[in-house]
Amino acid sequence: MTGNATGKSPAPLGAALNALHNVAVFNRRVDVLAGHLADVIPSSGRVLDLGCGDGSIALALMSRRPDLAVEGVDVLARPQTHIPVTIFDGHSLPFENKSFDFVTIVDVLHHTDDPVELVVEAARVARTGVIIKDHRLEGIAAGATLRLMDYVGNRGHGVRLPYNYLDDARWDHLFRAAGCQVVRRVDRLGLYPGPFSLVFDRQLHFVALLAPTG
Repeated sequence: MTGNATGKSPAPLGAALNALHNVAVFNRRVDVLAGHLADVIPSSGRVLDLGCGDGSIALALMSRRPDLAVEGVDVLARPQTHIPVTIFDGHSLPFENKSFDFVTIVDVLHHTDDPVELVVEAARVARTGVIIKDHRLEGIAAGATLRLMDYVGNRGHGVRLPYNYLDDARWDHLFRAAGCQVVRRVDRLGLYPGPFSLVFDRQLHFVALLAPTG
């Protein structure tokens, strides 16, 4: 999940990492991911952003898709958020079945010990589909590269870093275990400008639209 675990200002190292990440990565990442989500979500409706952080991606998504109304849920509260955020325990979403048309889960599952649990919960509260953006443990030095990205992007916010990355076979198993099937998938996201894309994009990311099979 995302958020500051203490609610206090980050330490000097954390503040420096946050500043570096904001300048080099954050704004482009928000823009690119919002574009992919806007393209993948097939219809209008109510959206729950699971692990929303400060809601920057949700806000950018709504600017592209005014037909979507997005609210967030997270385990930690940021001091300021762009969307309404409900706090939850990291396991059970505090919403009734089929409360939302879609649930988005952006770079959250690799921060959890039991990603199947969260996808099952997302599918429970989604009427139409679940959209996941996460990492792929595929290619040379994939684990080391993903760890570096996660550390720079999240350490300054006090985010838990278990580095729980999955390869494609394990993602497929997870989706089946959660009772979902992939309807659409995008593997080339273009999150980073050249030449950084040669190291940090590669085949390390995906966006997938899932439909519950039950």
